[in-house]
Amino acid sequence: MIKNSRCRWGCFMALCLICVTCARNEHFISDSSYRKTVGQAFEQKKSCFADTTLFAIFDERMTNREREAMQFLYAFMPVGDVTDYDGGFYLDNVRMSFEAKQAMPWGKRTPEDIFRHFVLPVRVNNESLDNSRALFYAELKDRVRTMSMYDAVLEVNHWCHEKVIYMPTDARTCSPLTTVKTAYGRCGEESVFTVAALRAVGIPARQVYTPRWAHTDDNHSWVEAWVDGVWYFLGACEPEPVLNLAWFNSPASRSLLMHTKVFGLYKGPEETVETTACYTEINITGNYAPTAKMKITVCDTDNKPVGNASVEMKIYNYAEFVTVATLQTDAEGQCSFTAGRGDMLVWASKDGKFGFAKASFGTDEQLTVALDKKTGDRIDEAIDIMPPVESNISVEVAENQREENTRRLAEEDALRVAYIETFYTAEQAAKLADELNIDRSYVEKLLPESRGNHDEIVKFLRETPHKKRKLAISLLNSISVKDLHDTPASTLADHLNNSLESADEERFVDYVLNPRVANELLTPYRQFFLTAIDENIRAAAKENPQVWAEWTGREIAARDELNPQLIPVSPVGVWKARTADRHSRDIFFVASTRSMGIPARLDPVSGKPQFYRNGWVDAKLDNDAVKTVGKGAVVASYTPDNSPDNPKYYSHFTLAALQQDGRLRTLNFATASGADMGAGSAWSELLKNPLPLDAGNYVIVSGSRMASGKVLTQILSFTVEAGKTASTSLRMRYDDDDLRVVGTIETETKMIASADGDELSTILDLTGRGYFILGIVGVNQEPTNHALRDIAMLKSDFDRWQRPLVLLFRSRDDLQKFDRTAFGVLPDNTIYGVDPEGKTLNMIAISAKLPEDAPLPVFIVADTFGRVVFVSQGYTIGLGEQLIKVTEKLK
Repeated sequence: MIKNSRCRWGCFMALCLICVTCARNEHFISDSSYRKTVGQAFEQKKSCFADTTLFAIFDERMTNREREAMQFLYAFMPVGDVTDYDGGFYLDNVRMSFEAKQAMPWGKRTPEDIFRHFVLPVRVNNESLDNSRALFYAELKDRVRTMSMYDAVLEVNHWCHEKVIYMPTDARTCSPLTTVKTAYGRCGEESVFTVAALRAVGIPARQVYTPRWAHTDDNHSWVEAWVDGVWYFLGACEPEPVLNLAWFNSPASRSLLMHTKVFGLYKGPEETVETTACYTEINITGNYAPTAKMKITVCDTDNKPVGNASVEMKIYNYAEFVTVATLQTDAEGQCSFTAGRGDMLVWASKDGKFGFAKASFGTDEQLTVALDKKTGDRIDEAIDIMPPVESNISVEVAENQREENTRRLAEEDALRVAYIETFYTAEQAAKLADELNIDRSYVEKLLPESRGNHDEIVKFLRETPHKKRKLAISLLNSISVKDLHDTPASTLADHLNNSLESADEERFVDYVLNPRVANELLTPYRQFFLTAIDENIRAAAKENPQVWAEWTGREIAARDELNPQLIPVSPVGVWKARTADRHSRDIFFVASTRSMGIPARLDPVSGKPQFYRNGWVDAKLDNDAVKTVGKGAVVASYTPDNSPDNPKYYSHFTLAALQQDGRLRTLNFATASGADMGAGSAWSELLKNPLPLDAGNYVIVSGSRMASGKVLTQILSFTVEAGKTASTSLRMRYDDDDLRVVGTIETETKMIASADGDELSTILDLTGRGYFILGIVGVNQEPTNHALRDIAMLKSDFDRWQRPLVLLFRSRDDLQKFDRTAFGVLPDNTIYGVDPEGKTLNMIAISAKLPEDAPLPVFIVADTFGRVVFVSQGYTIGLGEQLIKVTEKLK
């Protein structure tokens, strides 16, 4: 008996050993060919870095599955993810993703490739990385474990809404935890956060972008989640009762392109737009809108095909033709692209020759572009651009589902508000200012703006010696509001305590003390550079900063292909890697130069790195690539015939440099802190008087967006010579026929309840005879919020019109919830009311042929004879300006 027991025990132990061994040897990547590809990419990535300790994590003990997963991540991650985050961070995330796959009921039925690309990766897009996976998993796992995969996606989005709502912010994308801590984010941050939350519980998810809308300015991003073999979409942090339902259903149907960047080398069924060293960009427009495919042929002036030409697909948006995809022609000079059924501009170039043409998807199946131009050639082209026609993605929702969803949204709002109430108030900030003997006016503003990061800002101020507190306030004022949300006290202290004095007092705060260079996450680097940079080099750089520029160009290899999204690598990370994309290398140069007490910046127009030496001087990092160019200027005449009196940059026109390679580069007028100088600047401020520019070739792009969505664009070239002022013109095209009666409504039927009573009134009762603007609006909904902000910004223009703006709500409860001061001051002639039975909206919908359940807001311009001349429905950036354009035509 004992002998037999020992035998059985021995067999059991042997079996356990075999199982453990099998588990340790199990492959994460079962396809041997793909596994080999990943291994080769990993070894190639390692060879790019001078500091081999960056890969020390692979000396740690781990299972075969973990090692293959880690190799997959490292093989395709951008440079900064290798240099700026510890290897243990990635190993912890690998293990947590495996834990979620094991613990969650859908983990076992998630295919290997879907898990590999849409659950495992920490990175979603261009955000800063953090430890959110562990925290999100701990908070969500028990909440969703017993649900179906479909319901779990909905539940995670409700959880996200508890934490975060939409608010416009700058272009730098915060980490998911910072977004939670701040309690708001723009759509890119909301969607990164929601994808991270879904992946934390093992649900495959990806961020979807329309890089630019076709029918209106701006862009948008949202989320797709994989549920049992099907990709569904959802608005991030905007829960609906069902999936495939969001406020952007209709706008998405008018989009030309919707895409997603998939981490690594992805071989899924979707059309591949681009494959890079870090991600695969796929085209998923067909999930939302009718599409058409076009074959594009590039030829030379002899009509011979041009292989390996660059083909940029451009969408008109914010008064520029934005490149949303870049293709390469094959040996036959051909490539193809799928897009929504509207117009794009195709810009082809090779070896300094270029050409362009309009592509009308759904109308034309083929397009030929001739490389018949070179820089310096005259360009004067008028092009009409039409967006796709709207189609509705209909989803049925039961009334009880809507009611339950509305109830939950209110509860989630209350939870978020309770958290926000823990933030520093102006009164608390004033007390702290008195305690620390700091000017109240600064602290009362800075601390409330820091949101959930207030403890770090308070810590920084408390730990700063009294004699340095004034300088500490200057430092805090030099950085962005978003920096106040995610910069720790230790980073701020590094920049304050290790900033070398500069003889240039005028530029010290903005260009020496200021840690912000461009769009990078703020990190500590000053103490590091004071130790790392040789004293002799520092002394030589003080004497002539070009010495340091040449060192940077010589020692830091420029490898844009290793960071195709240009996600900024930290300055210390660039030093360690000795390789970076050019943008990160430029940031490194400015940061390290400032660390030596020398004023430095990125030029606000060209983006070139510069140092100050009796004036701003371009730093030459690449002797063979950077040539000294002279300075000239340009002035543009403008006649406002049926057009805006003073056209605005990024709304009506932009300037772009026509580079030697035949490509366009829009001048973004970025300031040293990363803000847009151009945004809101007008012709009178930029071009009425000479605007200094580098000598070279440029184009001025202008566009008038009509009520139908059509854009009348103009591309006009000009050349700036050194020491001279070029003259050109700004042309705003106009279409007399675009504004016409598009429908009729009844204005003398009593259907509107006043703001302070239930008695019904007619539109005529409210407005009197003449034209008026009427909007059916929602409460605390992103599209309505955008619209009202746009209108408030143009209050003076609406007041000059002196006609009523009627805002109607679906219920009196909605009206009572509405905060009339939340969007700025609305026009003086604003009238509030209620559309209690939805009759007004229904009447407008029938007249304007809007779809059933048209998303809010709906705005019309009409007269009291019932003639409607303008209709806008749903999400429309620049609505206020569109309304003003219409009113000006009615004078």
